[in-house]
Amino acid sequence: MTDLSGRAAIVTGASRGLGRGIALALAEQGADVVVNYVSAETQAREVVAQITEPGRRALAVKADASEAADVERLFQATLEHFGRLDILVNNAGTSQPKDIFQIEADDWDRIIRTNLTSCFLCSQAAMRIMARQKSGRIVNISSVVGHQGALFGRVHYAATKSGMLGMTRTLARTGAPPGPIASITREELWQRLADFLSALCLLRPGIRTGREGDGDSRRQECRPALR
Repeated sequence: MTDLSGRAAIVTGASRGLGRGIALALAEQGADVVVNYVSAETQAREVVAQITEPGRRALAVKADASEAADVERLFQATLEHFGRLDILVNNAGTSQPKDIFQIEADDWDRIIRTNLTSCFLCSQAAMRIMARQKSGRIVNISSVVGHQGALFGRVHYAATKSGMLGMTRTLARTGAPPGPIASITREELWQRLADFLSALCLLRPGIRTGREGDGDSRRQECRPALR
């Protein structure tokens, strides 16, 4: 397991679920963690308490990752508190069980902003910092629907996850010198071996797919090892 002592990480949407599990896993490896949340303040502070109890450092920051002003404040708080940024995990996202005939323009805009705009804004802010440091890792949490499309509806969700894959590949080609950028699907995250090698998050084989991870009971299954 790689020692992340002295490194600082931001995890968006880290108050619960997968984001919570990632934040706790990073902290277990020694990283200082910024727990980003939008509305679940109580849960975010619980994650911070769990990280700081054994003596590690963490900070809860309320910020909407789809809003430029909030993103600027999130990254500024990270630098003020930890002095650097080494890891960004773009985990914030949402979905909606609607098909193409039910999706309204407001639905489309909300999913695009939450899932895709947030990834762009946070990656842009992170890469500016990482370029100055000449090091850093960005992990984008995508989905299998980004590759093959959703089975039933959710065309707006599928579009955002495909967009994240394209964004990841493009950033890796045009802005990768500060450090690798990787994208991983939620399904792959729960079934492959944990090893964030060059910002690639994998999990142990044999874990059942098709079920949501609660980010807490299964956080031992996701132990990032960013190099």
